[in-house]
Amino acid sequence: GFTIAMWGGGSQAIFNNMLAVDNFALFFKLLFLAIAALVILASVDYVSKFARFQGEYYALVLLSTLGMMLMAATAELIAIYVALELTSISLYILAGFLKDPKSTEASLKYLLLGAVASAVLLYGMALVFGFTGETHLGEIARTIQAMPPQALLASPALILGIVLLVAGFGFKIAAVPFHMWVPDVYEGAPTPITAYLSVGSKAAGFAIILRVFYSAFGLPEWLSLDWGLIFAVLSAIGMTLGNVVAISQTNIKRMLGYSSIAQAGYLMVGLATVGLSPAADILGRSGLLFFLASYALTNLGAFIAIIAISGKLNSDLIAHYSGMGKRAPLLALALTLCLISLIGLPPAAGFMAKFYIFSGAVHHGLLWLVIIAVINSVIS
Repeated sequence: GFTIAMWGGGSQAIFNNMLAVDNFALFFKLLFLAIAALVILASVDYVSKFARFQGEYYALVLLSTLGMMLMAATAELIAIYVALELTSISLYILAGFLKDPKSTEASLKYLLLGAVASAVLLYGMALVFGFTGETHLGEIARTIQAMPPQALLASPALILGIVLLVAGFGFKIAAVPFHMWVPDVYEGAPTPITAYLSVGSKAAGFAIILRVFYSAFGLPEWLSLDWGLIFAVLSAIGMTLGNVVAISQTNIKRMLGYSSIAQAGYLMVGLATVGLSPAADILGRSGLLFFLASYALTNLGAFIAIIAISGKLNSDLIAHYSGMGKRAPLLALALTLCLISLIGLPPAAGFMAKFYIFSGAVHHGLLWLVIIAVINSVIS
């Protein structure tokens, strides 16, 4: 209620300009709160598997939600890193909460690869700080804008810093080639946490990418072209790999894991639109935000249906879902509708989101990327 009351109140900075209170941050705060509420509701029966640690489970979900909300609002590199680690450490623990071999393996793999990604991200931040002498995103933007292009091009430190930031944030959104953790972690983690990872962590990653890259690196235009092209290439590779590999999966959680990788590719079409054409700010960002909201709700809906179905079948194998239309017609219908939206068939919200984001990309010269995205939508 407090977040809704602040909507439309204008943009302001708090805590010595470390946090921004604007509609962008408020949108993501509302989204994260809705995601956390749905995950907690979906966990009510599932937490019986955790015996004495149910309180800790809910506390970690709320702690990671707090980290995500801070990620969307922070405007300073050190605060970004702290918020990201607050989220990540909570999720590392939650991934291993079942304490069986698969869950433990998922947690350990997520921890090790996440630690590497955090180190890469921190090194990228250090390079940006070393080049600009600033950690605040607004000051970084002003420093870069004041420098002549020749001075910027003479040193590769800034470009390398941007590439390392892309790699670090790419892990959080499950972008190729930083996706290696996704299938095993999604399969081994408790199903409500898999749902939480697939939407909450991804939305937080995109929020911080938009905040950092648009605020700090949106100007001058030549620099924007560099990071926009990076996201365009990662988008094409990610959606193709995710959809092709998902076809051969036998476990529904692994299948949705690869689908999540493909969805990250579709979402990066919006990032590429903003990056390659700074004039596309409104169209690119609004399309991306609408896509994120529709993806979060439909993917959560799919996982909630899977939690209920798996409780009846005691299995996550796709082959065991045969005949669900007769055994549990309402659950089967709910899962089907959510999958239709994830695929992007009309008139579902997923179709409208893809149409919106692809239209912006075509309008700003990314026809080749949209053609690849449409082909992948057909494959999915």
